[in-house]
Amino acid sequence: MHVVKVNPMSAPARFDRGHTDDLMSFLAASPSPYHAVANTAERLEKAGFRQVAETDAWDGTHGGKYVLRGGAIVAWYVPEGAEAHTPFHIIGAHTDSPSLRVKPRPDSGAHGWRQVAVEIYGGPLLNSWLDRDLGLAGRLTLRDGSSVLVNVDRPLLRVPQLAIHLDRSVGSEGLKLDKQRHLQPVWGLGDQVGDGDLIAFLEQEAGLTAGSVTGWDLMTHPVEPPAYLGRDRELVAGPRMDNLLSVHAAAAALTAVAASGAPLTRIPVLAAFDHEENGSQSDTGADGPLLGTVLERSVLARGGTAEDRARAFAASVCLSSDTGHAVHPNYAERHDPTHHPRVNGGPILKVNVNNRYATDGSGRAVFAAACEKAGVPFQSFVSNNSMPCGTTIGPITAARHGIRTVDIGVAILSMHSVRELCGADDPFLLANALTAFLEG
Repeated sequence: MHVVKVNPMSAPARFDRGHTDDLMSFLAASPSPYHAVANTAERLEKAGFRQVAETDAWDGTHGGKYVLRGGAIVAWYVPEGAEAHTPFHIIGAHTDSPSLRVKPRPDSGAHGWRQVAVEIYGGPLLNSWLDRDLGLAGRLTLRDGSSVLVNVDRPLLRVPQLAIHLDRSVGSEGLKLDKQRHLQPVWGLGDQVGDGDLIAFLEQEAGLTAGSVTGWDLMTHPVEPPAYLGRDRELVAGPRMDNLLSVHAAAAALTAVAASGAPLTRIPVLAAFDHEENGSQSDTGADGPLLGTVLERSVLARGGTAEDRARAFAASVCLSSDTGHAVHPNYAERHDPTHHPRVNGGPILKVNVNNRYATDGSGRAVFAAACEKAGVPFQSFVSNNSMPCGTTIGPITAARHGIRTVDIGVAILSMHSVRELCGADDPFLLANALTAFLEG
């Protein structure tokens, strides 16, 4: 893993192509939330972190630890000498992205085509999934309750678009897609569609015994790898930047801080949740108990009390890191006229007075200090008053745990497309700002 390094009050951080190269590898290797947390855990292990089970008793020893639960991971580093009431500096992110996910009865088809029945997850730009070579990845659950990851990372599926000759209105009225009828991908030919064919195929792909899979969480993904784009290769196009870009940057920052040996007055934490794209209300989502439980158990393992927990939470800060909207050259009127974040302009501070983002003035000061320490420029984002504002895990984290939270991220184009676009400098700049924040 390419580790970022920040020197306090250094000169402005310079673009490091190695960090962005590593991000592109991470994106390609993480076609599902389960793969994303497995890859993050592998990077943490190489940095000396160790996994702890939620069902075991925890100890208060110093060092790096992490918890895995489904498509979520929480990792933290306890420095030597940390007291029970030592506060936390948390980076929050999410592992899921909008996609087409396989239904409980996946085998479908008609008119000589074999198809896979899918359900729409989150809010994808549906047209971006048409005429793409798609793979299939996710988690297979076996009869004994264990699970294995599967990744068919080659052209397997395709959602074919209707030819313009059969719908001349597309040019004048735009593309109109019915989510049930028009987005079921094809994966072969045959008049007889056998129940269980897809799962049997995936059992073979994963090297499993026939009939051993009893449950699955599967999703499609584009097999085209991330790539540099532009005359000077100053842009990056790739899948799932929302929000694996933040997960990758946070993991790089956490491991850099843990390896630095610098004295820490805060406990740095990475919390990457699942299910942000559909409301975060799950046992692995930001609106679930996972983060609060992990932080509280960390306090108690160091001999703390409820009073210590309250003191630690009151002095803690969370940066909710998610992608945001760069100004679009073809739709500039959709943005606030005085807030036009640009790619490669540094991370963005996201503000909404109706609490769709959790940032307030004191939070701005925290992020500004981290960026100044790292020598990283930052920009502000606020929505056009005439446009509804999206939201993040930020307000959820603040309300659920009573922790001061600041919404930040990287400005991108094509958000929720099967293939998004960011500046090649911005991931490195974000990682440096996050490192400075975790250092306290």
